[in-house]
Amino acid sequence: MQADGKLTPGPLHRTAETAREHEEGGYAGLWSAESKHDPFLPLVAAAQATRRLELGTAIAVAFARSPMTLAHTAWDLQRYTEGRFILGLGSQVKPHIERRFSMPWSSPAARMREMVTAIRAIWDAWQNGSRLDFQGAFYRHTLMTPFFSPGPLPTPAPKIVIAAVGEAMCRVAGEVCDGILLHGFTTERYIREVTLPTVRRGQEKAGRSMDGFQVVGLPLTATGTTEESLAAAVRAVRERIAFYASTPAYRGVLDLHGWGDLGDELHAMSRGDDPERWTKMGDAIDDEVLDAFAVVGPPERIAPALAERFGDLVTRFQFYAPYEHEIGLWTPVIAELKEALHHDRAAK
Repeated sequence: MQADGKLTPGPLHRTAETAREHEEGGYAGLWSAESKHDPFLPLVAAAQATRRLELGTAIAVAFARSPMTLAHTAWDLQRYTEGRFILGLGSQVKPHIERRFSMPWSSPAARMREMVTAIRAIWDAWQNGSRLDFQGAFYRHTLMTPFFSPGPLPTPAPKIVIAAVGEAMCRVAGEVCDGILLHGFTTERYIREVTLPTVRRGQEKAGRSMDGFQVVGLPLTATGTTEESLAAAVRAVRERIAFYASTPAYRGVLDLHGWGDLGDELHAMSRGDDPERWTKMGDAIDDEVLDAFAVVGPPERIAPALAERFGDLVTRFQFYAPYEHEIGLWTPVIAELKEALHHDRAAK
């Protein structure tokens, strides 16, 4: 299990410094997200400043783009990083695709499956000179002249991983992808009983296996070096759990634990007019729910807890800490995590 970092958008010179700090701090990878800024552009600066870090998008909004535009961007980044790029895609939700990006929405799991296979068909044309003839229900790519082909890479094509919560998208990850990006709103039990078994069913359908398959975790983590900073972190994590729990699309995680009524309560609160509703929603997250969704404690407790919960479930993870903290906070945690996993493997 490897630890990755999150690339916070900012001036590109600062992005390069952040990437360098992560590489020196022992991180294995660095992921950029698509929220207020483009997810791809910062990775150019990060690539220039590093030599070892894997660099990926977690996530780029797939349905805001066509397979061809994604294929070009990923191909260029793979060449520029000398084989260190991972294309992480997510579907987003219907209102954002239609009203924010003005793009079509339908059958997200089927569309994602086709998008991934279309991208791979395009890459095959560039790498091997095969004729591009992809014709699907959502995308059609049948024209690729030499003038528009970037030509083969000296490295393998980028890996493609997708974000998935629901079972349909988890099956797609297993069928056609190189890995899955787990949502932060999940639990050890949900990963064991729902997510990974569903991924394996997708793999079985496609004649694939877990060999080389990346499971990228995003565990909520509340820690601090003082009582005050730990309390502030716990407060922020409770509110983030409440935010996600109020979203009907994530109801399945709550239902597995018997907390469906909590989801209903929080959803109703989120639709109210109370300006303090988000804070009050955090108050509804008791210690039992907090402990299921997050690893909580001083820094020295975090590594053993992560190894115990997720050591046999994820191949890599990113600390999900929705509060102010210094990058150096996690450096000793990473070292302790590597030690804990080493001892665990030796014991087995």
